[in-house]
Amino acid sequence: MTTAFDPIDLSGTQLANRIAMAPMTRSRAGEGGTATDLVVEYYAQRASAGLIITEGIQPSVVGQGYLGTPGLHSAEQVASWRRVTDAVHAAGGRIFAQLMHAGRIGHPVLLPDGLTPVSASPVKPAGRLYTGAGLEDFTTPRELTGDEVRQTVADFAAAARNAVDAGFDGVELHGANGYLIHQFLAPNTNLRTDEWGGSDEGRIRFAVEVVKAVAAEIGAERTGLRISPGNAYNDIAEPAPEAVYTALVREIEPIGLAYLHVLEAVEIRELTLALRKQFSGTFVVNVLTDGPTGPADHSVIDDGIADIISYGALFIANPDLPARLKAGGPFNTPDPSTFFGGDAKGYVDYPALDTVSS
Repeated sequence: MTTAFDPIDLSGTQLANRIAMAPMTRSRAGEGGTATDLVVEYYAQRASAGLIITEGIQPSVVGQGYLGTPGLHSAEQVASWRRVTDAVHAAGGRIFAQLMHAGRIGHPVLLPDGLTPVSASPVKPAGRLYTGAGLEDFTTPRELTGDEVRQTVADFAAAARNAVDAGFDGVELHGANGYLIHQFLAPNTNLRTDEWGGSDEGRIRFAVEVVKAVAAEIGAERTGLRISPGNAYNDIAEPAPEAVYTALVREIEPIGLAYLHVLEAVEIRELTLALRKQFSGTFVVNVLTDGPTGPADHSVIDDGIADIISYGALFIANPDLPARLKAGGPFNTPDPSTFFGGDAKGYVDYPALDTVSS
């Protein structure tokens, strides 16, 4: 029986185990959206993961959605990430960069030169965002023109090339959690009537174009996609997600991606299983029941539901998580005070494991 602790060949990239570190926003970027010494330390500490997937990294200036998030669209940013990938590789790890365009989830005060957040359609999200000067209401995004949609696809491809130049083993495209790719997929945020909207086939087109462009630029074997069908995060409404996501997977299946990463919404396991049958490549699952992925959830590997399981919050307090999972604990409880910001620790003090079974 295959377990979470067995190695796996990820389209030519050898992973030591089937435990991935899920992408988590950290808001710790330095000047100009660069990776800092703290970022280097944070990821190198977690190199025992079979695969690290970084925090969301914006592929363009207008793609930034939160304070202090990093980019991969300048030479300085590429050079800063090279230090991270070198450190992870030196520790024996593998690391993919998650490319995340936030779309309408942002605020003009975070953007330079009079830029404003953009999206599939001019639909204002509910809620507020921390901008450094307190909480601000979200604004109505500007709808991308056809030419701008095509430029955004090109921005993703260019950022993917920058990621490879920075030493990343590949990239994950963030199509989940209510950010730009998800905004094109969801019926409440995509009201377009052109080729990028109006039907399930239209709403998946942007995601498919981004996947194809990135795969053409760096190779499908170095390209992954993350989705979260039915996830209401960031004011997304997908009351019947089955049709659009089965259509999406049908279109990307022939490309030969490194993996498909499904972040489960509550009571969405049936759709997860359907997508698992539909997608022939490596299938990654972030389990969500009534809370974050827990220590026992790696049974999805034993049960054949997933090839790789991704853990989020548990990796923050347990940088050596694979060893702790194999030993059955102990597990530290994540401390929210360490989660965000340049002044926060990239880790918590954690007791060493006395023994770990081989």
